[in-house]
Amino acid sequence: MMTNPIPKWQLVTGWVLSGILALVFLPSAFFKIAQPKGFIEEWSKNYPAASALPLGVIELTLFVLYLFPKTRYLGGLLMLAYLGGAVATHVHAEDGMFFVPVIIGVIAWLGLYLRDQKLRTLVPLVAE
Repeated sequence: MMTNPIPKWQLVTGWVLSGILALVFLPSAFFKIAQPKGFIEEWSKNYPAASALPLGVIELTLFVLYLFPKTRYLGGLLMLAYLGGAVATHVHAEDGMFFVPVIIGVIAWLGLYLRDQKLRTLVPLVAE
């Protein structure tokens, strides 16, 4: 089967969007894992203190799975599930920030879609 190569600008844009996730997931995971002074006190206002480390490890793992070509689909799906939990948390807290994890999820999948030919074939946005 002959497939059209993805234009370079779309590959670059896809990787840039995927890289933007690093600005979200890596600092978040770092704070949860390293737990700098004052972090646990603030974290404990809304969540159990013991939940920070496991959630940080999960965030880091999801991001790594998402970046590696062989595990990108698994990472993307698990990331979407994790972000769904973030949406639910924001809705439950009634803080009005539920749209942030939604936007992050859209960025994640758009980045993957732009740089991945198999995903484009599975979910065509335009008739070819």
